[in-house]
Amino acid sequence: MNIAIIQMDIAFGDPKANERKVEQYFHEACQSATDVVVLPELWTTGYDLDRLDEIGDLEAAGAIQFIGQLAKKYGVNVVAGSVAKRSQDGAITNTMLVIDRDGKLVKEYSKAHLFRLMNEEKYLQEGNTDGLFEIDGELSAGVICYDIRFPEWIRTHMLAGAKTLFVVAEWPKPRVDHWRALLISRAIENQCYVVACNRVGSDPNNEFAGHSIIVDPWGKVVAEADGVEETVLRGAIDMGEVDAIRERMTIYEDRRPELYKL
Repeated sequence: MNIAIIQMDIAFGDPKANERKVEQYFHEACQSATDVVVLPELWTTGYDLDRLDEIGDLEAAGAIQFIGQLAKKYGVNVVAGSVAKRSQDGAITNTMLVIDRDGKLVKEYSKAHLFRLMNEEKYLQEGNTDGLFEIDGELSAGVICYDIRFPEWIRTHMLAGAKTLFVVAEWPKPRVDHWRALLISRAIENQCYVVACNRVGSDPNNEFAGHSIIVDPWGKVVAEADGVEETVLRGAIDMGEVDAIRERMTIYEDRRPELYKL
């Protein structure tokens, strides 16, 4: 499975400018064989939280249509980062969208763990559903940024049979070491691929870390971007490698959940 991660800066509170940039990078990403394109967290608006009641995407319909057209045009699956989804009742969630090669929505996942250091809980409602979905017949899981600090949430998805963890983020630069360490740890402990897209650049309050990364189920870095430049990061993942490692080191069989009191 060939992955293309779009590591981009995000225009603060300007969905149209961000759509233009995504369209440009999509064209670049799909110039060679690509199965999955991955976008960052809140790529339409950035963390312009004060204005989400104005610029949030009503039922995520705009992003679904826009990404759906690109997915169908290029014949690729898209883990379309996340958007500020504004519901009819006014509630706003940080919602991941997954769209297949035919341009059809196959999954919505709203961020389960809201990050208080960036005031998410003041503007957003937490999600209450899992992040499981299939890409070309392979079970995967998707989570958003702060979610990776909760290993029990990731393991819940892996116990369901997921082989790849997709992570979309706006992870700040001061904690870039945590970003890398957590992602590599999640890959090793769950014997899965981790495909993580982070933004670069800055907004009025934060500077972001970049370092989008693909990690294999043995913890080896397959590909990694730097922390500054916008780029399309490419890498290939092999689901057979997940099966082989899980058969060789049987951590799932050796679990003792009766001892785990959370």
